[in-house]
Amino acid sequence: MMKRLMMSALLGAALTFTASAQSAKNGFSTGPVFEAFGPTAQVESDQAIPEGTEFKVVFDIAEASEDDVLNKRFESVARFINMHARAGIPLEDIKPAIVVHGGAATHLTKPAEDAEASDTTKLVEALIANGVPIYLCGQTAAARGITKEDLLPGVQMSLSAMTAHALLARDGYTLNPF
Repeated sequence: MMKRLMMSALLGAALTFTASAQSAKNGFSTGPVFEAFGPTAQVESDQAIPEGTEFKVVFDIAEASEDDVLNKRFESVARFINMHARAGIPLEDIKPAIVVHGGAATHLTKPAEDAEASDTTKLVEALIANGVPIYLCGQTAAARGITKEDLLPGVQMSLSAMTAHALLARDGYTLNPF
């Protein structure tokens, strides 16, 4: 069992290194906010971002990924933050929010005591640590038997995903289609 865990860890590290090397080779890099997540490319854009622009964007995430595969939908949020911070947008003007429902709800629960946190769990914790509000659909939670006590610290329970989206829209958030 221990040998299998060691081999799995080594393989995961090799794949991460390979993916990072490939991203760097293609002109993509992480940072400046998330050093382990959210690679983006520097782009000379023809579309100017007016000074004072506030990016209030909500990301809707419903699909889960395998335990050992980083959920790309959550990584899109890190990419959004890294990309705009690298483009010179002040962090206080980059205000993403995440609404989670469906199978993706499993990414918001605490890992079992004897389990290592997945890359997606580590990313969710990093997003929360950087002030990104994450709302779990209460209807999904009820259907899946997820309680507030099961949630990672900082995840907020909403009455429903529809409610969370309506309240965020009222507060000026737009829905990111990606």
